[in-house]
Amino acid sequence: MAAKETKQTYSPGLAGVIAGETEICWVDPNAGLAYRGYDIHKMAEEASFEEVAHLLLKGELPDAEQLSKFTREIAAARSVPKQVLDALRLIPKDAHPMDMLRTGVSMLGPFDPELDDHSHAANIRKAIRLIAKVSTLITDGYRIAHNEDPLPERENLTLAGNFFYKVRGEVPQDWQIRMMDTIFVLYADHEFNASTFAARVTASTLADIYAAVTSACGTLKGPLHGGANEQSMRMLDEIKTPDRAEAWLKDKLSQKAKIMGFGHRIYKKGDSRVPIMREIGRDLGKRTGKENWIPICEKLEQTMEHEKHLCANVDLYAAPVFTMLGFDPALNTPIFAAARVAGWCAHVVEQHDHNRLIRPTSLYTGPAIRPYTGVSKNGKTQP
Repeated sequence: MAAKETKQTYSPGLAGVIAGETEICWVDPNAGLAYRGYDIHKMAEEASFEEVAHLLLKGELPDAEQLSKFTREIAAARSVPKQVLDALRLIPKDAHPMDMLRTGVSMLGPFDPELDDHSHAANIRKAIRLIAKVSTLITDGYRIAHNEDPLPERENLTLAGNFFYKVRGEVPQDWQIRMMDTIFVLYADHEFNASTFAARVTASTLADIYAAVTSACGTLKGPLHGGANEQSMRMLDEIKTPDRAEAWLKDKLSQKAKIMGFGHRIYKKGDSRVPIMREIGRDLGKRTGKENWIPICEKLEQTMEHEKHLCANVDLYAAPVFTMLGFDPALNTPIFAAARVAGWCAHVVEQHDHNRLIRPTSLYTGPAIRPYTGVSKNGKTQP
């Protein structure tokens, strides 16, 4: 009889488990966030998304010439194969945009001539193409679902500005581009979050970068991850006014309902991205005349802190920000994906560069070993 095994420590949801090393991003439990050592707050105020994507992928901030070249490379890679767009037209019109995105990313893979080249240089080139094309899959897929023709690319616009234009059908003003860049920078990476970890698990099998990003898209859709900001907007629509927020929240808590936009596995003193997103929301409220959304969020924040000692996360404020920018709430999670793809790709590159198959163990809780008493013999059912 085998010796009794020592029972291993179990952490539900891998909470607190260090699952790997990364040089890309640090989420500080004390409300901090840094990309490769650079504090997120300064970059959110001033950096373009392309500058941050370059940093995530290549390890350093670009100089002016490098940034210009990188921005041109992304702009030149935005178009997707006609066959992929034709396939998106076959998807039911009421499909969620994340389902269209996941399908589109998976289809892109076989069209990439470097699909199975996992070298560092090839992965960087594929990452640039993916960052560019994910944005296009979202914007073109959305217009196709609404029986509208996709709009042509505007290579003179940044990725964030072009995204705005291709969804809204109007060239954004400078302040709108700056807001979109800030949003994309805030969402670009967040360490080993669920979708990024899913991408790394897939990449660790030496599957290609498109397979890994497809896994990430599937994971991001869930309401406990990227889908939370879409659910948050539904919550705000239901509350309607700040004076109703406290009573609404207390009623939901008494029903033990899940409240989206609150809590975080890592942050213990608040989400570092919240203050920036909150200020964007205040600015947009004044510009659009919809100044009630942010006070609702703030009242929910105060009540949740008092009742449950939980802090808001960025999704609570992202939801009204996207709405005031004129985006359909169904696009909330895809906007997240348009930015996070930069982080996903950086992590896939890092995983392939220092790969080890990610294969954790489980804690078995089923029956003890017991004798087989089935009725079949040699695969055949006995009379």
